[in-house]
Amino acid sequence: MARYLGKVMGVLTVTALLGALLVPAASAATPDPDYAQFAGCPDPKTEPVLAKEVEICLRATINSGNFKMGSKNVTIENPISLVGGTNVELENFVFNSEGGMTAAKQKVPGGLVGLTGFEWLTGLLTGEALTVYAVTELTGTPVFHGFEGLSAPIKVHLVNPVLGKNCYVGSTANPIKLELTTGTTNPPPPNEPITGNEATELVFDEELEITHLLGAKYVDNSFAAPAASGCVLTLLGLIPINISSIVSLQAGLPAAAGTNETVQMVDAEATEPHLVYP
Repeated sequence: MARYLGKVMGVLTVTALLGALLVPAASAATPDPDYAQFAGCPDPKTEPVLAKEVEICLRATINSGNFKMGSKNVTIENPISLVGGTNVELENFVFNSEGGMTAAKQKVPGGLVGLTGFEWLTGLLTGEALTVYAVTELTGTPVFHGFEGLSAPIKVHLVNPVLGKNCYVGSTANPIKLELTTGTTNPPPPNEPITGNEATELVFDEELEITHLLGAKYVDNSFAAPAASGCVLTLLGLIPINISSIVSLQAGLPAAAGTNETVQMVDAEATEPHLVYP
């Protein structure tokens, strides 16, 4: 099992990221209680079509890091988990209705006022109503490069009721294209190369036969970020007003390749499907 677990690390950044793979979801099976964290990995017995190539069940968690686009540098404070199954060669990654990527909210610095420039909002709103969250979502299937990297198209949902329900940076048609690596990047200027690393610790739970891969670091500072779209001022029953251009201006978007950066610290655990679904 140790032979292929290093390759699993190529899956871990769908984090940056992360968010879900565009694979049809099936009804979830119920895992053994000792393996509840792997709910989302397809069961070969009850989900044979979805799980036909699944040889590994895994759970990967981005515990910390940052995601900088334009003038906004979002700290990853709330862990993002990705759960599913893959084959030994990482040729496919699938999950059922319990799997995929968690919609973890990360606070955007400056909040609603910082993202719109509308200082007058502080006279109408307080506390949580002025907070903006960023939620990363995948917009397509990633491409794995062994255990050293991952190409992943994503979009970032900017969440606040005043911005409407569809305020995004990136889209399915125009995604942010991450090229995450555990090696060294080669960005265009003004960014300079940064370096990640593969897992620094491997711990095997002999009782449950779960392998834990700890301390991987995935990086990318070569991607471009498009302008915001779908941001609609929705307040006090007024006629909705498209403020995407204002949000883009305040956030420094669009931002060319070589001006953005993400660093993601990832831990993962992996086991075999027959243990999850005995």
